Amino acid sequence: MKTPSSLAFLTESLRILPGIGPKSAQRIAYHLLQHDRAGAAQLSRALLQATEAIRHCAMCNTFTEHDICETCADPQRDASLLCVVETPTDQIMIEQTLTFKGLYFVLMGHLSPLDGVGPKDIHLEKLIARATDGVVSEVVLATNFTNEGEATAHYISETMKARGLKVSRLARGVPVGGELEYVDAGTIARAMLDRRAT
Repeated sequence: MKTPSSLAFLTESLRILPGIGPKSAQRIAYHLLQHDRAGAAQLSRALLQATEAIRHCAMCNTFTEHDICETCADPQRDASLLCVVETPTDQIMIEQTLTFKGLYFVLMGHLSPLDGVGPKDIHLEKLIARATDGVVSEVVLATNFTNEGEATAHYISETMKARGLKVSRLARGVPVGGELEYVDAGTIARAMLDRRAT
């Protein structure tokens, strides 16, 4: 039996999600159409709304519906501390620890020369402009403890030190090879409190 083209397109589209292979994509597509068409329609509307409404914060590069995100607009935050993370989910994890009261910059990735990801792709120029605004006095590197995250942290550290900024790195409370999104809040809190100069 030949799969209808719209069903094949749905299945193939679901495969762009992380961790979703061909069989999982097919299962999800059939489930939505067979058991939850209302849910499928809601998902479709939510995706469309998000892609139209969500943009990058002009200051920190995270996701927002406004020009400036709520965190950057909060006058209670310590603007002299700038925490650099790879993804918005990493930022959320650090926020959940309630230990960091500064501002953020979200790279939206990490350096990976083998994959063709260079400094321009992680918005390094925007980060440099943000960090050298005359207000920031310390850059806290909270990239993941993967090879790419470590390389990214080293590159940014050297770049910031060359501009006279104090640079610190999360302490090793986060396991080597670990990604912040999957680490418990207590471990991240300890790592933030015990951060060290690089």
